[in-house]
Amino acid sequence: MNYQVFARKYRPQTFDDVLGQDHVVRTLRNAIAQNRLAHAYLFVGPRGTGKTSTARIFAKALNCPGGPKVDFDPNDSICVEIAEGRSLDVTEIDGASNNSVDDIRSLRETVSYAPAVGNFRIYYIDEVHMLSASAFNALLKTLEEPPPHVKFIFATTEAHKILPTILSRCQRFDLRRIPTPIIGQHLLHIAELENLVLDPLAAHALATGADGGMRDAQSMLDQMVAFCGHHIREQDVLDIFGFTSHRTISDLGGALLRNETASALSQLHHQAESGKDLSRLIADLIFHFRNLLVHRVDPAAASQDLPPEFALSLAEQAELQDNEKLMLLIDQFAEAEVNMKWAPNKRLYCEIAFIKAAQTLGEVSLSAVVNALRLSLGGAAPPAEKAPARPAAARPSPSPQAPLDRAPPRTPLAPAAPDPSLSLGSLRDQVRANLAAAEPLAPAEPPAPTAPAESRPIPSETAAAPLPAAPPAAALPALQGEALWRATQAEFTKKFALQSSYAAELHFLSEDERHFYLGAPADQPMAVQTLERPSIRAALEEILSRLAGRRLLAKMELRADLLSQAIVLDPTPAASAPAAPPTPAPAPKAAPASFDEAEFQNDPLIKEALRLFEATITKRP
Repeated sequence: MNYQVFARKYRPQTFDDVLGQDHVVRTLRNAIAQNRLAHAYLFVGPRGTGKTSTARIFAKALNCPGGPKVDFDPNDSICVEIAEGRSLDVTEIDGASNNSVDDIRSLRETVSYAPAVGNFRIYYIDEVHMLSASAFNALLKTLEEPPPHVKFIFATTEAHKILPTILSRCQRFDLRRIPTPIIGQHLLHIAELENLVLDPLAAHALATGADGGMRDAQSMLDQMVAFCGHHIREQDVLDIFGFTSHRTISDLGGALLRNETASALSQLHHQAESGKDLSRLIADLIFHFRNLLVHRVDPAAASQDLPPEFALSLAEQAELQDNEKLMLLIDQFAEAEVNMKWAPNKRLYCEIAFIKAAQTLGEVSLSAVVNALRLSLGGAAPPAEKAPARPAAARPSPSPQAPLDRAPPRTPLAPAAPDPSLSLGSLRDQVRANLAAAEPLAPAEPPAPTAPAESRPIPSETAAAPLPAAPPAAALPALQGEALWRATQAEFTKKFALQSSYAAELHFLSEDERHFYLGAPADQPMAVQTLERPSIRAALEEILSRLAGRRLLAKMELRADLLSQAIVLDPTPAASAPAAPPTPAPAPKAAPASFDEAEFQNDPLIKEALRLFEATITKRP
């Protein structure tokens, strides 16, 4: 007796045998049970997912004795003829070789004939997208209004090549790629029936390599039996098909995430010398990083297609980098995969991708720098994802002695330069440690009250200092005028650090019982536009009203008689500043006084920002 390959020997014979296509099987079962049979069906899906098998099973259910019925006997003579492709009532046509208009015309001539044995004449056209446009047009009328005893079943892997007029006349069923665990379990079932010893990891490797196609997996299992006999191990599968094991991919991905470039390149060279498919290796790495990204959101979903022994390493690696870096890695390796498709030297593109990945993981993003500086200034950082885990020895402990809302010291000690390889969490901690290591600034003595004339300017060496915190409203008398605006600026800056520079451009003009009038220089329209946004304006008015002890509405306007200014605020608490009486029309304010350039450049925060951004300070002419 001739040998029959596994793909044919274990082809599904009933609806219960179809794996991974429950949505299609359920719909066809219900259509048969409710006698709601359409005249044309279209099965769409990748290769090896069961399109032809499902079509034959459906034909058996329609033409079986006493049919149509769902629970038919696959050993009945009519069902056996359909399964073997020799039934007179079921015509199977290969659309790739019978795609001319003459072939369709000959089919139309047989449509009117009654079935010989069964209930229907069934025409099954495989790879229907290969039909010519004229052949499709010749089929249109017959497909739309066939005789009652005729059913059409089409199958294709490329539905977009079929004319829309054909698609609109069919019920479409999309067959999905079969999940890897289902393929692996079915391969173990076949091995048990064939008295084979198939290691679970070997079955998983075959299922992964099949990429959702059951027929491909069965053919690969057939090949493995011919290679190594009755005992199939994972290493045998990897050697024959050039796959890379999950453990190797996990180790390689972990080396990249830990920025161990030399180790990653060494592993890559070993895989290349072993004859592994480097394109497949890059694809596996992309899928590994995808699993890490999904694990950070839903750990259960990420472990569905993986063996249980790899779930722990997946959880450990997911803590090494944040989502932004993982997405950048996926984009970079996807680009390398495209470049490798037609490249003669695939190893070169792999090495370049690994080195780019190391550079990407070593970079600090702009958002990370902004958040680190904001935390160092005592502001609240926006809600963020889980910070990457680092070894305890590499994370400096912040000093608890320096409060974060204190202005930077004027005579700081020389802080240690941050290590550029530190993660975002370590960078934040080191910035805090640098501030804590600086010499604390003695609290300023409140100045003696003077005549409530115009406010004195302060040296601009404190321009980079954070704004002073406003004291609680319940413990202080209601503020007004210039003092109220200074206290409002201080509290507004803590909550809206990015908009604080716009608030600094506004000058107090006047106030009445309900309104607080502010003016901006004519060359600063962006300041008014930004602060007029509903959410920003509401927060500004809430602070004004709370500090003033009454409801106030902010009124902002552009004034040609005002000068642009930097963030220059009095470092003394707002409570000690004398309340300025409201003035209907203030005089233009003078420009900020000169400052000590050397002391400004020695400020630790200025130094840190220049280092992170690799910037320099230039003077305006």
